[in-house]
Amino acid sequence: MNSDVLDSLVAKLAGGDAEAIAEVFRAHEVYLRMLVRRRLSGRLRAKFDSLDIVQSVWARVLPGLREGRWRFVNARALRAFLVRVTRNHLTNRIQHAALDFNTSHAPAPPRCRLPSNAPKPDEGGSAEDLWQELLALCPPAHRQLLVLRREGVPLDQIAARTGLHKSSVRRILYDLIRRFRARRRAQAGPAEIS
Repeated sequence: MNSDVLDSLVAKLAGGDAEAIAEVFRAHEVYLRMLVRRRLSGRLRAKFDSLDIVQSVWARVLPGLREGRWRFVNARALRAFLVRVTRNHLTNRIQHAALDFNTSHAPAPPRCRLPSNAPKPDEGGSAEDLWQELLALCPPAHRQLLVLRREGVPLDQIAARTGLHKSSVRRILYDLIRRFRARRRAQAGPAEIS
């Protein structure tokens, strides 16, 4: 379809013309499917169908086109808009698929544990004793993070209050937990196997 015809269709889109919307979809479907296929590796092509992606993009864009939410000066601007929406939608779908894969393939918790000299939960001391042990392990510069986390403050709010990046807060807390566990293992000694 030539550029002049597309430009006239774009003018009709502003009025919500259903026939113009269908023509625009047919004119851009092949191009957008090629765009999706080019962005997918061979492994991902087996997981995602380019037509499904383009149709779901169209389902999201269609109400806005009917209501005249967007105005395009010409066919080139419309194509750029559709390309951006398609890329963003594809990226979101890939990220959600990766998230689903990671959560569904998480290792199952062990069914049985080896006997250990570590104290049982009811023998491990009070929560206050554990808190004091954590504070002792924590460098003074990071104690505020630990106090805020104990109060139940989310990581992004801790980051905002302390001026650190959220990933830095997470890393500091994980490092503290690792040191705490290592200290507990060292105190417990080697596990006995019966």
